[in-house]
Amino acid sequence: MNKPIIILGIESSCDDTSAAIIKDGKVLSNIIASQEIHAQYGGVVPELASRAHQQNIIPVVDQAIKNAKIKGEDITAVAFTKGPGLLGSLLVGVSFAKSFAMAKNIPLIEVNHMQAHILAHFIVDDKEYNPPSFPFLCLTVSGGHTQIVKVSDYLEFELLGQTLDDAAGEAFDKSAKILGLPYPGGPLIDKYAKEGNPEKFKFSKPKVNELDFSFSGLKTSILYFLKKEIEKNHQFINENLNDLCASIQKSIIDVLIEKITQASNKYDINEIAIAGGVSANSYFRKRLKKMSSESNLYTYIPKLAYCTDNAAMIAITGHYKFLKKEFTTYSSSANSRMSIQA
Repeated sequence: MNKPIIILGIESSCDDTSAAIIKDGKVLSNIIASQEIHAQYGGVVPELASRAHQQNIIPVVDQAIKNAKIKGEDITAVAFTKGPGLLGSLLVGVSFAKSFAMAKNIPLIEVNHMQAHILAHFIVDDKEYNPPSFPFLCLTVSGGHTQIVKVSDYLEFELLGQTLDDAAGEAFDKSAKILGLPYPGGPLIDKYAKEGNPEKFKFSKPKVNELDFSFSGLKTSILYFLKKEIEKNHQFINENLNDLCASIQKSIIDVLIEKITQASNKYDINEIAIAGGVSANSYFRKRLKKMSSESNLYTYIPKLAYCTDNAAMIAITGHYKFLKKEFTTYSSSANSRMSIQA
């Protein structure tokens, strides 16, 4: 009988410290320690994030091992996020992973954070398992990235298009800030939009060639529109908050749907997956399901727990890299600007 492959995944690319245990592709535990301190600053403060990771990493890993009902000696390999992300945050995870692997004398596996978001679709847990078939297109949408990627195999990625400036998640958070909503604002826009009319206000759509994205112009359009309206009525935002959130949300999601449809037509691929934090947005999910029912496109949406940053996605990527014996050495270092094709 073959010995099971048990991967410890470490994720520390931004402001969540996470550790997970995956056994033969099935998640046994996935622990996340979030950092509340950044809310008072209106965004993630890198120095504070790295300090919090240092405090959280050992208890989070310990909890992941306990919840998985295994021992440290049972772990086959350690997978960690190499990049992209905040350098100070990444260094904490990289250093811990190296130390753990050295202490246990087990292989070390470096993982690309953006590839891991895509492979989150292949995590097996107790729920229904329904991954996309190769080749498929993945629209990865987060606070730092917006990309369309062609995925031909578990570890074969081709970048087709990406944002030229702000990411979609960043557009959500910056728009929320303009509206006076606290950080992180994306989930709050989603919440208030449920009670609003998405057709109430129109904002200019960015015009970008091919499959690239741009959201900075949309943000500027929202800013100038609100400035003009507030001059006429100081209570404009308060009186129209739900409609504003719904209209902003629709403007951003319209661009995402339009581009992924364009990519599907261009490459003749009807398997469409989404990944990243913005894939948790309820309106985005609703639009994707509608798109799927009205066309011959098959859409795949990850479980909510695997949309935002988590170590289970790092561990499952580590699992597939382990099968190909793609190990790294102790000289591996963090790469804050790592490309998805690296």
